[in-house]
Amino acid sequence: MKKDYKWSLNELYESIETEKFKKDFKALEEKTENLIKYVKEKFNSNEKYIEKIEGYITLTNEFNKLSTLSTYLQLRTATDADDMEAKKKLSEIYNYDAKYSVVPAMFNKFLLTCENLEESIEKSEILKEHKFFILNSRKKAKYNLSEKEELLISTMSITGSSAWSDLRDDLIASLEMKVEIEGKIKSLPFPAVRNLAYSENKDERKKGYDAELKHYKEIDKAVAGAINSIKGEAIAINKLRGLTPLDNTLILSGIDKDILDCMIDAMKESMPQLRKYFKRKGELLGYKNGLPFYELFAPIGNVELSYTYDEALNNIVKNLSSFHETIGEFVKKAVDNNWIDGLPRDGKRDGAFCANIPAIKESRILSNFSGTYSCMGTLAHELGHGYHGECIENESLINTNYPMPIAETASIFFETLLMESVLKDANDEEKIALLNNSLTDETQVIIDIYSRFVFERNMIEARENGPLSVDELCTLMVDAQKEAYGDGLSSYHPYMWLVKPHYYSVDYNFYNFPYAFGLLFSKGVYAHSKKVNDNDKFIKEYKKLLSLTGKESLVDVGKQMDIDITDKEFWKNSLKISENNVDLFLKLTK
Repeated sequence: MKKDYKWSLNELYESIETEKFKKDFKALEEKTENLIKYVKEKFNSNEKYIEKIEGYITLTNEFNKLSTLSTYLQLRTATDADDMEAKKKLSEIYNYDAKYSVVPAMFNKFLLTCENLEESIEKSEILKEHKFFILNSRKKAKYNLSEKEELLISTMSITGSSAWSDLRDDLIASLEMKVEIEGKIKSLPFPAVRNLAYSENKDERKKGYDAELKHYKEIDKAVAGAINSIKGEAIAINKLRGLTPLDNTLILSGIDKDILDCMIDAMKESMPQLRKYFKRKGELLGYKNGLPFYELFAPIGNVELSYTYDEALNNIVKNLSSFHETIGEFVKKAVDNNWIDGLPRDGKRDGAFCANIPAIKESRILSNFSGTYSCMGTLAHELGHGYHGECIENESLINTNYPMPIAETASIFFETLLMESVLKDANDEEKIALLNNSLTDETQVIIDIYSRFVFERNMIEARENGPLSVDELCTLMVDAQKEAYGDGLSSYHPYMWLVKPHYYSVDYNFYNFPYAFGLLFSKGVYAHSKKVNDNDKFIKEYKKLLSLTGKESLVDVGKQMDIDITDKEFWKNSLKISENNVDLFLKLTK
């Protein structure tokens, strides 16, 4: 495979100065104005509404092709926090986004005036193709405000929540931490210090944790200002709509509160069994009364699971290909075409993500690979997101927008395939190390995600009465971790509210439970693959399921593989897979 450690953005634009970029940027202005004009002229009466909706869908699909502009700029700033050229241009795009905000709001309200809409949809091929989008838009309509209010909210968010989120990202990206490693004081960027949590060296793990807590104090007041402002804005806007931030996220996620409660109840019932893993891991590392927080990601076993970046990519290709060659071929394509920016460096944002770019039928993947099995699993995870993008690339651009919970399905499925394949050829010592990695990830998505959910719920409730201090935020976080981890931990991380970027979006509050949904839904999909016992047949079914994620409800998507997300037993059965892994880990480490 051809390998490069940085992604190529030339397929989007070679630079801001190219004629292609300038042409598209001008088109963004024109198409924004055209859509605003269209909704104002056409949606003042419901006569011939089928034709009007068809016209709107056609114009919107064309408009969505220009999302390449903001994607290009966001990808540039993700790897260079000091890229002011991209940031300034992105700010201009945000102004167009603010203007555009009235367009879907007016469309949604127009749909409420269309009598017999569901019957009429069947009379048009365009409407039938976008049935879910249309009916879901109508469902959201009752929460839309007036045109002026929607425009004002979007405009103010540019210098409000969006600016606060950018500030938090910049502070994190530019934060240098001093850590003693092998007797020398080193100055490391935020991602590199976070990666010390995976070190083979116990002393390094503790010193990395101590350095985090020390250096966060340099920026904690500013970041506290950011989270307070963003959550305050979210509370205020949702109140105007007659919603809570959680209500809004459930609508965006396409699930009812009953389904969320059903899943969380099953998770809580499973936690006592999962906490046994933390306690045993603590014992193996020489601790009593639970595991210190800074040892959550510590490797276990006498086997060194470390990889170069190239070895990790080759392992992913090899092991995913063993399930089905088309998956391995997809990974090769992503690597050969430089879709991945793999290694940490100064100015690059922390963590990992995948940006699907359906307008060019490609994806771009960011990771901060440091050589551990967990980092290899993260690469497989993000490549799963890219595979999801490939499975929907032939859909209309409107139908490539899938809700948050289903977004984690392909990513976690890839992680599961990688783990299952590697475990097959492992001896007992290797299995202990691999199970430790797998359980670390799974308990993060079940137990730690629950702690994040509890923190955000309690933080938003407290924020109703005014801004919270750094100490209050830290206390809320520790209390949430105690509730989730129970007797599994002996110490905690009070600054996780500062670390996790998911808290810093005004529109996507509670961006935590979708990860748990994705893990458990994906486990159900994996169980289905075992039941089918024919990988060629399964891959066809799976690709179809993924292709439907932007144009069917999550309940109906699940039905493609006999999954009932309204049934608590489904969630309990998915959790059983993780519980069984805990039992195996306990047995192997007796």
